[in-house]
Amino acid sequence: QVQLVESGGGLVQPGGSLRLSCAASGSIFSIYAMGWYRQPPGKQRELVATITNNGITNYADSVKGRFTISRDNAKMTAYLQMNSLKPEDTVVYSCHARTSFGNYWGQGTQVTVSS
Repeated sequence: QVQLVESGGGLVQPGGSLRLSCAASGSIFSIYAMGWYRQPPGKQRELVATITNNGITNYADSVKGRFTISRDNAKMTAYLQMNSLKPEDTVVYSCHARTSFGNYWGQGTQVTVSS
């Protein structure tokens, strides 16, 4: 079992920045990738960014150049630095961990970009 706890969401003006954190606990030895997903209203859940244990990253085209994913393996925490935020980035962001036991999800954190 892996537990994921997200933090860092909130309200920000267009063009602003936020940093999301996702702390993993439990069977963290089984984690080989972590990432962030979001599900806009009426749409399917979409990948935002992922990072493997080796630091290989992958980003959605819509966030490339604006968002940066990183992780602290000692703390088993993943981060999503979001810059140049747009109103269309408004949605709940969910942390995900891919492990040898399966997939795990956090409870989600709301990001609202509005003036």
